[in-house]
Amino acid sequence: MAQDVRYLVFDVESVPDGDLVAKTRYAALGLSAAEAIRKFRNELLITSGRDFIPYTYHLPISVVVAKLRADFSLIEIVSLDQPEHRPHVISKHFWAGWEAYGQPTWVTFNGRSFDIPLMEQAAFRYGIPIPKWFNLEHRTYEQNRNRYNLGAHIDLHDVLTNYGATWYRGGLNLAASLLGKPGKMDVAGDMVYDLYLQGKISEINEYCRCDVLDTYFVFLRSMLMMGKLTLEQEQSHVLQTKELLESQAEEHPAYRQYLEQWGDWSNPWSE
Repeated sequence: MAQDVRYLVFDVESVPDGDLVAKTRYAALGLSAAEAIRKFRNELLITSGRDFIPYTYHLPISVVVAKLRADFSLIEIVSLDQPEHRPHVISKHFWAGWEAYGQPTWVTFNGRSFDIPLMEQAAFRYGIPIPKWFNLEHRTYEQNRNRYNLGAHIDLHDVLTNYGATWYRGGLNLAASLLGKPGKMDVAGDMVYDLYLQGKISEINEYCRCDVLDTYFVFLRSMLMMGKLTLEQEQSHVLQTKELLESQAEEHPAYRQYLEQWGDWSNPWSE
């Protein structure tokens, strides 16, 4: 399989490390982890209107990866270190898998500003060497972390916004909805921490699977726009993926829900 994998579509769900927040921001106050997070979120809400804590304070608790062939067909979808979801093990598997598969292209939606740096931060925290990713001795345009190196990482938000010339209002939810797919269902990103406190890690992980599916379908359409796929090839991959979800629906509740809200793209060329 290692020779078959050409792209890795992934999504990360994470939670803030309350002990780290308490130690680095409120050391003199003697706050508990929960109190420190609550205080930080309130401060962010007042100053920015959003209470989402920056990724630098986060731990990855769910990483789901879709493995694709060079022709963009789906091989399988996996969740790293399921069901334990240990942040250090997730991080190790993430980077070790990338190397084991011959450094495939990462595919994300806005992952350049969150998912990738969060996983780099995890490598820093847990002492995971990733020299092939940090190939800083290479020429600038060949470095894996170069924003314009599409061989290393395709951020679909960059693709759709001409590298940040605009902002894709509506995000992944909108892009997936344009293709008839469910987009956001019962869980949104700002709900993850509260679900985590309730011990609902399996629900978080299932939500992550749905984000990966949405990202995959947006990736297919983006490759069609770039001339890498025909419309017939794209729709064939979509149908094959639906069949895969149907075959695994008993195992994954999120797949059942995704299929219940599934919509086929309305093709104006067939009318």
